[in-house]
Amino acid sequence: MAAIEVGRVCIKTSGREAGKVCVIVDVIDKNFVLVDGEVKRRRCNIKHLEPTDKKVDIQKGASTEEVKLALDAAGLLNKE
Repeated sequence: MAAIEVGRVCIKTSGREAGKVCVIVDVIDKNFVLVDGEVKRRRCNIKHLEPTDKKVDIQKGASTEEVKLALDAAGLLNKE
């Protein structure tokens, strides 16, 4: 299983944003992380994430804009 770390690309598995791509921006504790990307920037339970084998190069606490640019550069943003 992929490690829970800053920059790890994940898929939300529950809630209204299920199926959307997000990136871990900060690790809060052993149960919660801060995510951003195609989802609203918020605290998320690790149990509600499916980590992928992909990782983007962002700093801890990166802005929403930096996260979107990193996802776009990696070709992971769904174009609508």
